Amino acid sequence: MSIELPSTLFAKGLCFGEGPRWYDGNLWISDMHAHQVLRFDSSGNATSILEVPGCPSGLGWMPDGSLLVVSMEDRKLLRLRDGSVSTHADLSSLAKGRCNDMVVDAEGRAYVGNFGFDLHGGEKSRPTDLICVDPDGSSRIVASDLVFPNGTVITPDGKTLVVGESFTGRLTAFDVGPNGDLSNRRVWADLPNGAVPDGICLDVAGGIWVASPTTNECIRVEAGGKVTHRVAFDRGAYACMLGGSDLYVLISGASHPNKCRAERSGQVVVAKAPFAGAGLP
Repeated sequence: MSIELPSTLFAKGLCFGEGPRWYDGNLWISDMHAHQVLRFDSSGNATSILEVPGCPSGLGWMPDGSLLVVSMEDRKLLRLRDGSVSTHADLSSLAKGRCNDMVVDAEGRAYVGNFGFDLHGGEKSRPTDLICVDPDGSSRIVASDLVFPNGTVITPDGKTLVVGESFTGRLTAFDVGPNGDLSNRRVWADLPNGAVPDGICLDVAGGIWVASPTTNECIRVEAGGKVTHRVAFDRGAYACMLGGSDLYVLISGASHPNKCRAERSGQVVVAKAPFAGAGLP
């Protein structure tokens, strides 16, 4: 039986929070449907860092400290460096749907997922690809036949990448080669009880926290699928991030863009986790 953890409110009034990251002692998120990248201080006060008209999602930093931001609707990877924004990579020829979450490795390579179909337009789900963007902005497909690749983590040794396939309810692992290529695909864990992996993060004990919007919870899963801890909510959980041993979870009462903007039911909640964060993001 899993251990239930309590949580407290950290911030509220978001349209739809996604892509949380812990960087330089602060929580960063994409308020996707408000078109803003936000940075929070320790009291939960937000500062707007960047406006992204194409809807921001995954965030990550290159070795030089420049910020990479997924721009979903136009399928681009933006780079904020010294206050200036540029297109780091145009992924429109590779991505089969809106781009979404991303992890950036220690070398500055970005692994970017995409929907693979028009989710809000009612299209039927179909497999898609995971795209690797090298530090010079060149891009290539490194894994195929993934069903809604979403939250992604890389282990501290840089040798294993795990991605959540939202519409299959599983976490899928790959070996990471020296040049960033992926191989040896395998199931890391099938999630129980109808849980769906959206955003994920990794801890020092090798567990992965999984935000599940279908079951209104964030669960800690070990390799093979054992659930050890759980944080429950009154609305969908869409993403999570460890800042030390503080687990930040982004929750929302809606996911459709229009409803999110009308309701602004997005919140950030925080729980004390049993282990600190590790690896990337």
